[in-house]
Amino acid sequence: MQTTASTEMPPTTAEVAVVGGGLAGAGAACVLAKAGHEVMLLEREASATHKICGEFLSTETQGYLRRLGLDLDGLGGHVVSHLRLVRENTIVETALPFNGMGLSRYRLDEALLNHACQCGAQLSRGQRASVADISGSIDLDVQNAGTVRTNTLFLATGKHDLRELRRHPDTPPEDLVGFKMHFDVDSTQRHALANHVELVLFAHGYAGLQRVEDGRVNLCLLAEGSWLKACGGTWEGLLEELLRTCPHLQRRLSNATPLLSQPLTIYRVPYGFVYNPPANSAGNIYRLGDQVGVISSFSGDGMGIALHSGVVAATHYLAGLDAGSYHRRIRHDIASQIWRAGLLYRASRWAPSQRLLMGWTRLMPRSLRLAASLTRIPPSAVTQAMERIP
Repeated sequence: MQTTASTEMPPTTAEVAVVGGGLAGAGAACVLAKAGHEVMLLEREASATHKICGEFLSTETQGYLRRLGLDLDGLGGHVVSHLRLVRENTIVETALPFNGMGLSRYRLDEALLNHACQCGAQLSRGQRASVADISGSIDLDVQNAGTVRTNTLFLATGKHDLRELRRHPDTPPEDLVGFKMHFDVDSTQRHALANHVELVLFAHGYAGLQRVEDGRVNLCLLAEGSWLKACGGTWEGLLEELLRTCPHLQRRLSNATPLLSQPLTIYRVPYGFVYNPPANSAGNIYRLGDQVGVISSFSGDGMGIALHSGVVAATHYLAGLDAGSYHRRIRHDIASQIWRAGLLYRASRWAPSQRLLMGWTRLMPRSLRLAASLTRIPPSAVTQAMERIP
């Protein structure tokens, strides 16, 4: 009797698997690969893509990217030195305590992924992964690559959970919808936005507006789901109502041309989440970026947290420390920052607190600089993490 040999392929093995090629995952892969470790980096997007993000790079974010070896100056970002807070016809302006940068995630993430490859990471694109087994070694089912077996998993999937490793926030996310669109604005408005980031408060949410590379302007906003429904449930209806009721945005965008075929959207983001690992959590699964903490977009530094978490996780691994040690460290570094950003976020949501916020900042514009400093990762934590990068 003739037997048929099994066609099932043996698993592909990797010392470390990184699921998610955003800033957190690619940053961790750079550190590990440069230190000579075998890293498989799995990214679900087959090519460069836009991501919903304010696209503001703080001084910590820029510092990490440069320390990782990325040629940040060559990416053409726009220098941001001042902040404007806007509500109705009231505008408060102040210098930032640092020079930020406006740079699209489309350009930045692709550059960092390519840099991770140059450092020695093995990149596999267009790959959706799920967890098949986490007892002992970790088996991942990867869309086009079969089974990937690894001893250590760096989970950097952003706001998208793997079904088997959900975050389970303590409180349910609010009914909020986020949108992002790039615009080409007229020369007058482009000049007015030079070197500024604008935070615009309105009745049902807030928006951020700033220039990125090539003269593009990024509008990123968060709105109540109920207001979106009242505007017809569409981006076009919401934008029309926003421009009708917000004179500042009407001035900025009345002659603007959308540069994306459709806006990017996100729903029910768990702002304020900080991962608290259960007592029996695996010691070889490191959560990075939004998987370990989600900061309010109003004043927070999500990209800074992403890179900080990637670097801290990678250097903990290189030092022989398990995921439990890393999660305690990262929680210490970011929990207070996320809490303070949450306070400012809540103050930006309701009309009475908006009026108080605007009144206070008109009297003391420098308080905006203090708020910007208090919602960044502590400098001592950043310095310590950078010093540990090989």
